[in-house]
Formats: sequence, C-alpha cells, structure tokens
Amino acid sequence: MTDRIVLTGLRARGRHGVYDFERAQGQDFVVDVTLELDLGPAARSDDVADTVHYGELAGRLVAILTGEPVNLIETLAERLAAACLADHRVGAATVTVHKPQAPIPHDFTDVAVTVTRRRAVR
Repeated sequence: MTDRIVLTGLRARGRHGVYDFERAQGQDFVVDVTLELDLGPAARSDDVADTVHYGELAGRLVAILTGEPVNLIETLAERLAAACLADHRVGAATVTVHKPQAPIPHDFTDVAVTVTRRRAVR
C-alpha cells in the first residue's frame, strides 16, 4: 500500500535563473510535492511523530527556495526532492517547481519541471 501526503502551491521568492537580472531581482517560485509513504503507523497512533510533519517539511523546502541560487529549476527540483527523501519513511517524492515569471518573451501562464525520485532499495 502506498499512501500520500500532498503539499500544493508552496510559494517563496528565490533568486534562481540563468540571467543576472533573475539573480538580482528574484522572482516567485511555486512548489507542489507528493510524498509516498506508509501512513498506517500515524493513523493508528494519532501522533504527528509517526508521520512527516508537513509544516516542518514546508519550512525546509522554503529554505532551499530562498537559499543558494541555482541556474536551472531542474537543479532546484532535485534539491527539493532530496530534502523530501531525507526522511527515511518517504519511499518516493514527486516535486514540481513552477516558475510563473520565467523570462519568456511570449504570453504564457506557467513553466514547470517535475521530478520523481525513489529511495534506493537495499
């Protein structure tokens, strides 16, 4: 059985991008995360210690979004996924990074990348 925790629309201002003006001005990034894990222990105990605390996870993800700049949102998504997998209970993480203010010279609503990373089976 695979259960999920989903965090959608986490927004923070970062300075990621290839261009100097993106680094200087910054822009909003929006992140959606789906964690796959067994929620049975938490459901049985009714104790937040038996699950991924999504408030604390959001704080770790915002620290990455607002932290050290990277050129590509692909790199940013990879770092966010690694942070999700740092909790040993998470078997897989799907992370979408939206860059709605990307420097594209045409009308558009959003540009995003999605990565799915799974814990290595031992």
